[in-house]
Amino acid sequence: MPSFWAKLRQSTEGMQQQLLAKKNDLQSGGFRDASMAMCALVAAADGSIDESERQKVSSLITTNEALGNFPPESLRAKFDEACSKLSADYQLGKVELVQVISKTKKKPAEARAVIQIGIIIGGADGTFDDQEKAVVREACHAVGIDPSEFEL
Repeated sequence: MPSFWAKLRQSTEGMQQQLLAKKNDLQSGGFRDASMAMCALVAAADGSIDESERQKVSSLITTNEALGNFPPESLRAKFDEACSKLSADYQLGKVELVQVISKTKKKPAEARAVIQIGIIIGGADGTFDDQEKAVVREACHAVGIDPSEFEL
C-alpha cells in the first residue's frame, strides 16, 4: 500500500497532467486571478505568510506549465497583490480572495482547475496539512464543487 506522501505526489502529478490537457481552455483573466487567489490562500493557510514561503510559491507559480498562458510577471503581480491583502487583514483578505475564486463558478472547468492548482501548491512541499486542506475545501464550496471529489 503506497504511503500517504506517495499517494499525494501521484495525485498532484495526475492533476498537473489534467491541467496541461486543459491549458488551452484556461486563458481567461478570471481564471488567472482566481488561481493566484487560491495560491495565496494556500500559502497563508496558517494565518500568515513569511517571505521564504512567498518566494517558494511565487517560483512554483511562474514555472507551472499549466499557467503558461500568462506572463510570469503578471502571475507574480497578482499573487503578490493577493498576499498583500492577506497580510494587511487576514480575515478580510480571505473573504475577498474567496469571492474572486467564486467568480469561476459559472465556468466549471476553470473552477475545477483552480481547486487542482490549490492542491498542487499545497502538496508541493511534500505535505498537504489540515489548514491547507481547509482553505481548499472552502474554495470548493465557493465554486459549488463537492470537496469529496478531491478527497478533502
